[in-house]
Amino acid sequence: MGVKRRLLLVSNSTLHGGGYLEHCREQILKFFGQYKIPMDSAPRQVKRVLFIPYALHDRDAYAETARTKFESLGGGNTFRLLKALYDNRLILEIRKRVLQDGIPYMGSSAGTNVATISISTTNDMPIVYPPSLEALALIPFNINPHYLDPDVNSKHMGETREVRIFQYHEEPDTPPVLALREGSMLLVEDNKSTLLGVTGARLFMRGAAPTEYEPGTDLSFLLSTS
Repeated sequence: MGVKRRLLLVSNSTLHGGGYLEHCREQILKFFGQYKIPMDSAPRQVKRVLFIPYALHDRDAYAETARTKFESLGGGNTFRLLKALYDNRLILEIRKRVLQDGIPYMGSSAGTNVATISISTTNDMPIVYPPSLEALALIPFNINPHYLDPDVNSKHMGETREVRIFQYHEEPDTPPVLALREGSMLLVEDNKSTLLGVTGARLFMRGAAPTEYEPGTDLSFLLSTS
């Protein structure tokens, strides 16, 4: 039996000009509408969502924001989120529930980062120290949310996102990095993956030039990356 997974991995929780998760409201409603789990013939409708607010310090306020809006999994600081998942011994449990039991998983920003192999390509500061950078590994590659293209007119002298990902790929045995611009998201259904949203994405592979992809592109080949 193949891997049974249903993931919605969103680049950002808030898009300029809109409210919390407003830009992906339709995708969220569709994602949580009906789903099937292994050994179950009839589709189910999600009635409850487990929200994990570990990415922000004020967990109660963060949970209330999600509850009053769309009740989805969200952003915040990736290091804080991953450390709390390890502290509460949830890494293996979430992985089992998603990959074996077929429970839908949605994340945005930090929640998207921790769904990947590691948080090595997050944009966040390491404000806390998780026991490992290895994450949930629900997909066999990394994601860089909130991706910003290099600005040729900028006078900023620091590294761009592009340069930092190139630096990551200078290390051996590093997986592909899918850079999701704000407004983009990745839908994973079993062994099929589709880029959604209103902006495109860039795929970085070690030793190769980045590749551009537009919304609607089938990216299923990334799920067989090893």
